[in-house]
Amino acid sequence: MFKPKDTLDRVFEIGIIAKGLNGLAELVGGLLLLFVTPSGIHHVIALLTQGELSEDPHDVIAHYLLHTANGLTGSAVLFGAIYLLTHGAVKVVLVIALLLNKIWAYPCLIVVLLIFIGYQLYRIALDPSAGLIALTIFDAVIVALTWREYRRLRQNPHDRSSSTASTPSKEAVKS
Repeated sequence: MFKPKDTLDRVFEIGIIAKGLNGLAELVGGLLLLFVTPSGIHHVIALLTQGELSEDPHDVIAHYLLHTANGLTGSAVLFGAIYLLTHGAVKVVLVIALLLNKIWAYPCLIVVLLIFIGYQLYRIALDPSAGLIALTIFDAVIVALTWREYRRLRQNPHDRSSSTASTPSKEAVKS
């Protein structure tokens, strides 16, 4: 398993675990989209926003959610499901491989995140949102930390094997 050696390693570990949890949530969301109809989604959103809209009829988030739910069609839901399932599966596989110190996973994660960042920048240019900007910054930090860790492992291959192998005891070394 990956063993953090300093503060940046700890931040890297927390970041990739967060990416893995996000990937799991995307997998669940993608599966839900496959099995819930657009009208079912609209009904759930309407129930969830009803209380907020009764308190504040001009709530921006509630109106955005309702507007988005109204625009869902069968093809949009299918695209969303496939997107979330693919996106989530890639993240989960890469995070597991990173935590198991699989050297191939480091450049793969960097490439995948750069593709995601490119798409996110495109979306930000069309319709900026604080959440998407924050996600893009987070992804950029993870790319930098992944590159740092990958370079370190390439320069010191024994770090990779020593972090996955158990250290012999003093008694075993003496005998």
